[in-house]
Amino acid sequence: MAWNTNLRWRLPLTCLLLQVAMVVLFGVFVRYDPDADAHWIEDKGARNLSNDLDNEFYYRYPSFQDVHVMIFVGFGFLMTFLQRYGYSSVGFNFLLAAFGIQWALLMQGWFHSFRDGYIFIGVENLINADFCVGSVCVAFGAILGKVSPIQLLIMTLFQVTLFSVNEFILLSLLEVKDAGGSMTIHTFGAYFGLTVTWILYRPNLYLSKEREGPVYHSDLFAMIGTLYLWMYWPSFNSAVSNHGDAQHRAAINTYCSLAACVLTAVALSSALHKKGKLDMVHIQNATLAGGVAVGTAAEMMLMPYGSLIVGFICGIVSTLGFVYLTPFLKSHLRIQDTCGIHNLHGIPGIIGGIVGAVTAACANTDVYGEEGLVHVFDFKGSKKNWSPSTQGGFQAAGIFVSLAMALVGGLIVGSILKIPIWGQAADENCFEDAIYWEVPEEHKDNALHHEDSTLKPSEP
Repeated sequence: MAWNTNLRWRLPLTCLLLQVAMVVLFGVFVRYDPDADAHWIEDKGARNLSNDLDNEFYYRYPSFQDVHVMIFVGFGFLMTFLQRYGYSSVGFNFLLAAFGIQWALLMQGWFHSFRDGYIFIGVENLINADFCVGSVCVAFGAILGKVSPIQLLIMTLFQVTLFSVNEFILLSLLEVKDAGGSMTIHTFGAYFGLTVTWILYRPNLYLSKEREGPVYHSDLFAMIGTLYLWMYWPSFNSAVSNHGDAQHRAAINTYCSLAACVLTAVALSSALHKKGKLDMVHIQNATLAGGVAVGTAAEMMLMPYGSLIVGFICGIVSTLGFVYLTPFLKSHLRIQDTCGIHNLHGIPGIIGGIVGAVTAACANTDVYGEEGLVHVFDFKGSKKNWSPSTQGGFQAAGIFVSLAMALVGGLIVGSILKIPIWGQAADENCFEDAIYWEVPEEHKDNALHHEDSTLKPSEP
């Protein structure tokens, strides 16, 4: 079978069909939230608001900016470490995120903002759509360099749908707390991506091994992504928290966890090298694990020292994962995890879910105060008779629901993506921009093999 990577008709048709569908669905269902509607002037008086600065926009937009930068710049540049895949890392991330936020506004809107036949969107919806796409960017890391842009768009379509269902189950049915998305974003995204890459296993990927690694300048570009993510992660974890102490606390907890994570990641990276040298892969990725792991408990009374402990542990666990677990998964379980998302998002996401469950179960009035305990965990209405231990139990259940949704969804979507009609490259042409991009001539020279699957050298 010949590998046809010419997307001249398939990619334009896919993009245009999806965008036309978005235009139609937005026209039928989407309207402005009252805070964004021209009737705000009238509503302001009815709601006893005296100042335009009381509009939700002014509370949420700074956080939205930070999260938006993380999705499009942070994740995009973090994946530019591959020496010949920079265009695709940033460009395909841009593509899937641009489509994903539109579909997420609809899917999440139907679940959370649907009233009187319409979805009402405001700035908080934009943040949540970015969160949803963040999960897709996580999964993209596992299959980076091995799929076509059409496959990515199809994966985004299904993953955003599954993410929205999983998020609804956790936040609305189980009523768990997951401010920074350790379970809904990172655990779900990581194990969904790992399942997809397992289904899409490429037995002859060793033929592209010379392009799978970095060069000096590509690692430097990837470090730009790391720094953007690291700096803005406190905004990510606190973006949709309640105004006031919860949002303030979430930023502090994330800040502390990230700082501690850097030191332990550097320590382990040096200790595990025979000559005590640092590995850029660890510095690019493991230093971010603390932000992932503190996400669920971010707005709880974890205490600054507790945040430092979470970051301390995750820096160690994530670095050990890159050194020992990633090679094991590849050689024994046929999981080809390009970016090592299992170590940055998967394991830290599970740790974050556990930390959230334990922190919730241990909550008491001495730490929170009576009103504070009710406010933080919403112990009112249907949850009026809940105890902290009940909340902790539901938090733990959320971990297993996210894992189940990710694994089952990954199996289904991976099987769809495996159909050989989406313009995927041959095993010997993975991790190569020139397959799908017009690149400078000097880059093209000796960059790829002819797209003929019969040319399969024997495995060494």
